[in-house]
Amino acid sequence: MKKITALLMSGILMGTLVGCGSGNKSSDAGKSESNFKVAMVTDTGGVNDQSFNQSSWKGLQDFEKDTGCKVSYLESKQESDYATNLDKVVDSENNLIWGIGFAMSDAVLKAASTNPDVSYAIVDNSYGDETPANVTGVMFRAQEPSFIVGYIAGKTTKTDKVGFVGGINSAIIDQFQYWYEAGVLYAAKELGKDIQVDVQYAESFSDASKGKAIANKMFSSGCDIVFHAAGGAGVGVIEAAKENNKFAIGVDCDQAYLAPDNVLTSALKLVNVAVEKLSTDAMNGEKIGGKTYTYGLTEDAVGIPTENKNMDPEVYKAALGVEDKIKDGSIVPPYNKETYDEYIK
Repeated sequence: MKKITALLMSGILMGTLVGCGSGNKSSDAGKSESNFKVAMVTDTGGVNDQSFNQSSWKGLQDFEKDTGCKVSYLESKQESDYATNLDKVVDSENNLIWGIGFAMSDAVLKAASTNPDVSYAIVDNSYGDETPANVTGVMFRAQEPSFIVGYIAGKTTKTDKVGFVGGINSAIIDQFQYWYEAGVLYAAKELGKDIQVDVQYAESFSDASKGKAIANKMFSSGCDIVFHAAGGAGVGVIEAAKENNKFAIGVDCDQAYLAPDNVLTSALKLVNVAVEKLSTDAMNGEKIGGKTYTYGLTEDAVGIPTENKNMDPEVYKAALGVEDKIKDGSIVPPYNKETYDEYIK
C-alpha cells in the first residue's frame, strides 16, 4: 500500500522516522563525543507509555545517535515529582531540558524562571506571548489526524455507534475529541445516516485499568470502534478492544503492535521528530527559545500509519482525500466545544 504523506519526512522533519520504541534511562551510542547534554522529564505516564513520552525519548535517542551528545530521562510517578525531577536534571548540568506534556507547564515555567541560563522545551504546551526567552513550546495540530480517524471510524462502523476515551479533560484533549466527532459526522453525512459518539474521560494518563473499564462499557453498549487520546490509560482501551474483538484507534504512535487484529488505525503525532529537530537546533547554537513551534499536516508531522491491514482499502483512499482537503483548507473542522457547536449547525 502506498505510504501516506504524513510519514514522508521533508523540510523541518529531519532524521529517520520511527515508531514508538522502548528506551533505557540513558544511552551511550553516538558518532562522536560532545559536551552538549539533553534530558527529559516525563509526566506521570512514564517513558514506556506507548505514547508521547515514549516517542519523545525515541527522539532523544535518535538525536544522540546522530550527534554523539548525551541524553537521559527521569520518570515522574506523580505530579509532585515534576519540580523535583526538573531540579535534578539541572543539577546534572544539562544544556536543554524537555518537559513532556502540558501537565508540566507550571513546573517548567517555574524552573525556567529559577534557572535563566538553562534552556527548556515543553511538548503540548504554549505560553503564547508570555513565553520566556529560555523556553520553547512545541504544539501539534493533533485535531487534523483526529478528524481523519473520526472519518475512518464513521466509514467503518457496523453498529453506527463509536466511542472516544480522553485522558484528562483539557484544551489539548479537546482537539482530539471534537475533531474526532466532526470526522465521524463528516462520514455520516457522506453515508446519509446518523452515527452516535459516546465520549468519556479517564481523568488520567496512566491508569490503564480505568481506560479499560470505560472501553468495556462502551463496547457492551454497542460501540464497535473506540478512539483514545489518553496516553498510558489508552493502553487499557486497546486491551478491551482485543478482549471484545472490536476495534480501537491508537494515538501518537502506530499502536497496531499492541493488538494487530484490533487496532483499526492511529492518529499519529510525531513527537520524536520535533524533539530531535529542536534538540539539534539548540546544539548548533540556534535560538529556539521565546517561541512556540506548531506542527501539523502541512509540515508532515501528523497523519495516519502506512500499514492498515484492518481497514478497507477504499476507506483508506477516501481518508487520504480528506487529508488533502484539510491541507488545502477545504475542510476546517472545530477544535473546541464552541467551534464544534457552530460546525454542526
